[in-house]
Amino acid sequence: MAQRRLPPARYRLYTEPERFAQACEMLGVGVPDDDDFRVVPVGDGAPPPDFEPGRPSAYTGRIAAASVANAARDALAGAVDAIVTAPLSKAALQLAGVSYPGHTEYLAALAGAESVAMMFVADRLRLTLATIHVPLADVPRAISSSGIETSVRLTRDALIRYVGIPEPRIAVLGVNPHAGEGGLFGDEEQRILAPAMAALTARGWSVEGPFPADSFFLRRAPDFDAVIAMYHDQGLIPVKLLSQGRAVNVTLGLPFLRTSVDHGTAFDLAGTGRASADSFVEAVDLAVKWTLGA
Repeated sequence: MAQRRLPPARYRLYTEPERFAQACEMLGVGVPDDDDFRVVPVGDGAPPPDFEPGRPSAYTGRIAAASVANAARDALAGAVDAIVTAPLSKAALQLAGVSYPGHTEYLAALAGAESVAMMFVADRLRLTLATIHVPLADVPRAISSSGIETSVRLTRDALIRYVGIPEPRIAVLGVNPHAGEGGLFGDEEQRILAPAMAALTARGWSVEGPFPADSFFLRRAPDFDAVIAMYHDQGLIPVKLLSQGRAVNVTLGLPFLRTSVDHGTAFDLAGTGRASADSFVEAVDLAVKWTLGA
């Protein structure tokens, strides 16, 4: 696998040093040690006797949670400009007694963020999910006019702050086939989305929709700076098809920038040296670009 270099910047790696050194040795690379790369020790360096790569444990859960907490502390203090996170095992967090289901919720609690959202970036396509890990049957009940307004606001704020777009154009997708076909295939567009759209346009914001999701990405996506998808697969299927494994997950609503990969832990590849780093390098690239203007 070809190695990809990280963009020029100053890095801090929050990790357990002995495990990091072992990983470097396995891959045949030297442990970085200079002013531009510093390891911030996390954990006590003493794994349990039965520790093995690729298996969630309380030990790895504690290290993961502490790494996130220490990085967030430094970001809140202004010591770092952005956080880039690797995949997180929800099972390991639970074994460690950490009650949050993932990065987004944990970081929101650490930062005291009132509202957060997940945006996925794949080149020019920027897509925010109005609902995240919600069963499909529960999506209509999980969507609200206020929730749509919040998703648009967080997306708009991020595009202004990080991308430098003074008046972003944002598209909102419908919930139902053909965006409800005037109520024939569902009334969420009329009952929930229409009031949200009216409130947003009354502020003078450039927001359009709801658009039928099946034709939007081919025909209309290039006309907009960002898209609001109503549920997980509606948004992530086109994102992952277009990005070919290089999409970046951005948490909106935090007082600092957090980017991450668009995939899970791939425990079946742990310790093999075969896992792809493409999405992680893209996440670093985006964090550097959005914070340093590189």
